[in-house]
Amino acid sequence: MTTTSLTLDGLETAYDALATAIDQAGPERSELFLVKLALLQAQALGDARQFQQQLATALQDL
Repeated sequence: MTTTSLTLDGLETAYDALATAIDQAGPERSELFLVKLALLQAQALGDARQFQQQLATALQDL
């Protein structure tokens, strides 16, 4: 399996796109949007264990 990662510019582009999408969803639907996005990304990742590790990492230092 090949592992790829985004450059800093790529991460900034992803952040901007995510922020725009959250704004488009609106405050009443942003949580639902994020859950749907997470599930789509888990499916695209195709690795439940790695997804669980990413969840744990995302929960750190909130």
